[in-house]
Amino acid sequence: MLKVMVVDDQALVRRGFAMVLGHEADIDVVAEAADGLEAIAAAEQLQPDIILMDIRMPGLDGLEATARIVAADNCTSRVIILTTFDPDEYVYRALRAGASGFVLKDIPPEQLVAAVRTVAEGGAMLSPAITQRLIQQFSVPADANPQLAERLARLTSREQEVLTALAEGRNNAEIADSLTIGAATVKTHVSSVLSKLGLRDRAQAVVFAYESGLAKVGRRDVGY
Repeated sequence: MLKVMVVDDQALVRRGFAMVLGHEADIDVVAEAADGLEAIAAAEQLQPDIILMDIRMPGLDGLEATARIVAADNCTSRVIILTTFDPDEYVYRALRAGASGFVLKDIPPEQLVAAVRTVAEGGAMLSPAITQRLIQQFSVPADANPQLAERLARLTSREQEVLTALAEGRNNAEIADSLTIGAATVKTHVSSVLSKLGLRDRAQAVVFAYESGLAKVGRRDVGY
């Protein structure tokens, strides 16, 4: 059973998401919160698997709440950012803070459920058009940040190929096919990439791939 918490300052929005998810047999909405401070307290107490987090809330916003939640030593929760507005720096900073993806609040119910399950299984939830705009607007050229180049150099050539494929939106099976290796080997490479780069999950790996210049916007639609 997946434990989910919904965080939004608008009660109707919270209840709507909670009702959609609560109808699923494998999902239990264990808490709702109206601001970042409530979310942090509930996350610490209940350790939900997935947190749906609004960004713009009174008091402590979703960006800071996300950073604090994922930074906790005992944190096992994954955060999906909720937004009604076009992508901006706040969403990108949330991904860098440790969020595992983001979805628009007008997402169809079946896609919301799929997003929760995807992230719970260790995947990333990054909308293709939104991700490309974020990277184009806010990524830092690799030559402007030598630390990124140093971290990238920790990876073998094969690991860089796997990271590039991740950023292009390929799943494990697709990566295995394109590189002519086994699916188990892909999983091993992905784990090694995350470990060597000090990244939390695939969402952060995608951001790093674009920031470092390893992946280029427009090569392939990004979707998970």
